[in-house]
Amino acid sequence: MPGAVETFPNQFPDRGYEIEITCPEFTAVCPKTGQPDFGTIVIAYVPAETCLELKSLKLYLGDFRNRGIFYEHSINTILDDLVASCRPRRMTVVGHFNPRGGITSKITATHEASRP
Repeated sequence: MPGAVETFPNQFPDRGYEIEITCPEFTAVCPKTGQPDFGTIVIAYVPAETCLELKSLKLYLGDFRNRGIFYEHSINTILDDLVASCRPRRMTVVGHFNPRGGITSKITATHEASRP
């Protein structure tokens, strides 16, 4: 979904610095059981021309609260939407999901911009 999260101009577009954002209260719904899933989402990216705006990001992630979606699908969807929003040089989205049935899951999805 292009433009899912608002952005603002990167004031240092020629510098390859990393931004890390941690969202410790991510929730979604397991489409198989209907039970809530809880986790921490960590977004690390090297911006190009724009940076992610945090309030917009918070609202975007909050939209998953009532959505039936598997862990793997949610992390890859978040990565795709954020890449479409800010077109970073590089981005990694990691989901650390709380134990359910004695099992934890960590899902990592990565994007690397192609070089011109």
